[in-house]
Amino acid sequence: MFWIVFFQLSFVVCYGQFPRACTDDLSLSTGRCCPLWPAADGTGLPCGEAVGRGTCRQIQPDDSPHSPSYPYVGADDRERWPTVYWNWTCECRDNFYGVDCSECKYGFVGPNCTERKVLIRRNIYDLSWWERTRFLRALDESKTTVSERWVIPVTPYVDVLTNGTKPAFANVTTYDALVWMHYYVVRDVLLPGGGVFKNVDFAHEGPGFLPWHRLYLLLLERELAKIVGDENFALPYWDWRDLADCGDMCTDDFLGASQQNGTGRLSGGSFLSNWQVICSRSDEYNNLRTVCDGTPEGPLQRNAGKSDRVSALPTWEEVQAALDLDEYEAPPYDRSANFSFRNSLEGFASPEGISSDARYLHAAVHVWLNGTVTASAASANDPVFFLHHAFVDSIYELWLRKFRPNVSALPAEGARIGHNRGSYMVPFLPLHTTADLFTPAADFGYDYDFMVETEGRAWWEDLGFLEFYGVFLGGVLIGILLLAVVYSASKRLCCRTAQAYRESRSTGAQTIDPASETFLEATPLLRRTVPERRWTEVVYI
Repeated sequence: MFWIVFFQLSFVVCYGQFPRACTDDLSLSTGRCCPLWPAADGTGLPCGEAVGRGTCRQIQPDDSPHSPSYPYVGADDRERWPTVYWNWTCECRDNFYGVDCSECKYGFVGPNCTERKVLIRRNIYDLSWWERTRFLRALDESKTTVSERWVIPVTPYVDVLTNGTKPAFANVTTYDALVWMHYYVVRDVLLPGGGVFKNVDFAHEGPGFLPWHRLYLLLLERELAKIVGDENFALPYWDWRDLADCGDMCTDDFLGASQQNGTGRLSGGSFLSNWQVICSRSDEYNNLRTVCDGTPEGPLQRNAGKSDRVSALPTWEEVQAALDLDEYEAPPYDRSANFSFRNSLEGFASPEGISSDARYLHAAVHVWLNGTVTASAASANDPVFFLHHAFVDSIYELWLRKFRPNVSALPAEGARIGHNRGSYMVPFLPLHTTADLFTPAADFGYDYDFMVETEGRAWWEDLGFLEFYGVFLGGVLIGILLLAVVYSASKRLCCRTAQAYRESRSTGAQTIDPASETFLEATPLLRRTVPERRWTEVVYI
């Protein structure tokens, strides 16, 4: 049995939340998520320790008190993440990264993870046809391919607490695993004594909102890069400021047009019309006292611009107003916070910073899109979610660069559960605190096109793949054509000159008097003057 487990753990490359390699009986019973590596001596050591990648270390979760908004202890598996499942994880050295330290940190590449790499995220409307097509194909493949890395827990934690039920896990596709992660952080708590507690969210309505989604986007970006086989792949963003509608993005050539019958279903001409959503029935799960298990629950829906709650997309001025707020977070560190940049950008306060029941900025865009993306637990089912959040992340990046805050801008205690600056963000593995993602994007190897300094950059660096090679090949073809024209013209001119010369030579041979005008006119290329005689005739007597 040991060798079976060893074989399974040694040859699975694992990376993320609920990694397949850490959900076997041995890992769960020992509380160790430290996958073994095959070693030359055959022993196999965890975390790549034999090759200097990392070491298996005991987790020390931050126990700073959170706000009283969550009054329970030990009722939910997300508390003190991830200690319900594992107390030991890999601590990677240098720039190595991953659940088993087999990969590189964000922003590094190469066999030893020593080479810096900066990805540039660009406006979705600026991508070439080839770049768009590649992005859509990667999305579709991630939706249809079962993940080799991740599984999802399908046993409610309340059953583990009350009945001692052994946790069970299910396979899902790569994209659905990401959708499930977003559901997992917002789902309600099924209480051991019966009932449901709803006032909990480990990724929204608190200081961790922007750091959490920054890491979430990085996770998808790397997964899609692996699918397309291009380490330079970067997520696009959707700049929605002042738009009257979502334009080309909401067409069948891109992320799908809505049917005109008002149902919210996407057109049959879109590849997304075949997508089935998961984790969209929170009330049903609560009534059945169960959790989302990844079962398809119906088609994706979107009816952009038809919401009766939000009539227009946010404006440039509203974004600027939020960026003028110099305090990242303010007490009580939730959706009622005033003059909080986080709360204003998240959309539970006006752009000027006053908390409100209306929806602004990030939240307003979700409501305006009017469909699956409107419900928090299910919102990541629609790929437009990630384009929207990439732009929200760019606004977060602008604020970080403008005010250059230190970690003290995040509350050390008193925030909602999971949102203190030292809290490990649910459900990410490798572990990251909220403070870890409160730093500039450059620390994670990416940037946004409108923030990149273009001075000193070669003009071709701003071109896409097809644009660059189109310009290159076009230049070569034009060069060849010009050479052919020059060669043809020069050859024709040379031939005419040679013919004229031959004709002149022929005409000159028939002229008797070389000093005559006829000779000179017949030989225009020679035009020589016959010299006068310089001797005197001698007369002999």
